[in-house]
Amino acid sequence: RSEANHLLFESTSTLTFPGSSPTQPARLAPHIAPLLPTTVQIRPLLPAMADPGGSQRTALLAAASLFPVPDGATFSYGTAGFRADGSTMAPAVCRAGIVAALRSVKLGGAAVGLVITASHNPVGDNGVKIVDADGGMMSQAWEPFSDALANAPTPDALLQLVLQFAKDEGITLGGAHSAQVLLARDTRPTGEYLLDVATKGISAIVGSVALDMGILTTPQLHWMVRNKNRGLKASEADYFTQITESFRHLLELTPDDKGIDELNEKLIVDGANGIGGLKLEQIKPNLARLDILVRNSGKEGEGILNERCGADFVQKEKVLPLGFGPNDVGVRCASFDGDADRLVYFHVTSPSKTSVDLVDGDKILSLFVLFIREQLDIINGKDNKGLLPTRFGVVQTAYANGASTEFLKNLGLEVVFTSTGVKYLHKKALEYDIGVYFEANGHGTVLFNDDFVSRLESLTARLSEAAGSPQKQAALRLLATSQLINQAVGDAISGMLLVEAVLQHKRWSFQNWCDLYTDLPSKQLKVSCYFSNALFV
Repeated sequence: RSEANHLLFESTSTLTFPGSSPTQPARLAPHIAPLLPTTVQIRPLLPAMADPGGSQRTALLAAASLFPVPDGATFSYGTAGFRADGSTMAPAVCRAGIVAALRSVKLGGAAVGLVITASHNPVGDNGVKIVDADGGMMSQAWEPFSDALANAPTPDALLQLVLQFAKDEGITLGGAHSAQVLLARDTRPTGEYLLDVATKGISAIVGSVALDMGILTTPQLHWMVRNKNRGLKASEADYFTQITESFRHLLELTPDDKGIDELNEKLIVDGANGIGGLKLEQIKPNLARLDILVRNSGKEGEGILNERCGADFVQKEKVLPLGFGPNDVGVRCASFDGDADRLVYFHVTSPSKTSVDLVDGDKILSLFVLFIREQLDIINGKDNKGLLPTRFGVVQTAYANGASTEFLKNLGLEVVFTSTGVKYLHKKALEYDIGVYFEANGHGTVLFNDDFVSRLESLTARLSEAAGSPQKQAALRLLATSQLINQAVGDAISGMLLVEAVLQHKRWSFQNWCDLYTDLPSKQLKVSCYFSNALFV
């Protein structure tokens, strides 16, 4: 029995939680011993509290008391969630767990995600980010409450904030099984502890259940939340199957006149010594006709997370990451960030130089746009009045290189700008049948509207009698692309696979890709300042 939620959990064999295993049991609630069986039944044996009194108040006060906010500490929830030195993050993580559970209750018990990561930050940092039920970022409308809760100075202040917010939002506290939160973390040393802290915060909302999905890339958790709420398969194995099968399908659809031989250049991937390199190693055997070598893979002893390696380092410094050198001249290289939601490519230019030819998010976007536009032109003709009229848009920020914007506009595409931050780009891209967005830092994806995918599937079925027709092939390529690229958030692994499929489709070398346009000269650097929230781009 858990005093926090009046539930008794019995080990039986009726309900399996995705992501659990004999060595990685599902997390259900605090104060409950780890469950070794892979299947459990959750059954309420006592009536749940009908009001936010008694147990609910006690649970919130207890959780807040466990992790008080240190004097002088201030937490702010941005696009990246809460981030700080990992040793100071427990109060914010606990309270983020409360927010995640409340969000799930608000959405009628839909799954919400919570991931412990600080992405491209140094290994000593850590953070927490909430994934909304659609697999995207948490609703911006909830950010002020998240900030207020994270900075509540006392347990009583936290309790009053929760009760008032629940009243304002029409959230009924005290229901049985009213919330479910999927948990994940990356490989940072403080991650395991902070995941336990998050579990305590989640369970401070009566009836909440926390499911530990394991050590994952951030995009994997976003994908799982989205799929789970759509009634689709949502385990890590399902994720791997979907991206490897759709990649294989795209390669099979390479036009005959372009050949289907494997690429004559191997691909070397800088995994930033993070979780992305480890996951890529897992799926390498299932990637047909792709010769991948992973460096900075995250294996013990190989290097330090994000230290002079990773997408953020390569994109900003435009120099070789650790582990790369003169022997890599002429080889196509890619780089992930620490939690594998950013992707850039680069080329070693000379044995005597440490500088690189960089392909950032702008050129990745341009490659994807060219490929998708080609398929749409085959289906619709140049006037977009054929079998599948499509509103196709590109979304950028002020950080985009001006040469990329000019290139895209010269293609006749609709290019729009948003405020800096993935949450703004993603929201705008959703307005199109196909919306492509990328930041220069390599974070981006391609979004396919559900209605458009339905129309595309119907068209494919109608064209079934002419399976070898160019229009049929183009439609199948678009469907495979919608399955390969992560529809929830930017994903370095699935994005890399789409890049490789498109390069094979076009039979392009790395240099062909670089030559799309010439970047205007630019330089990025970080400047520490007070009141940074008063600045915006």
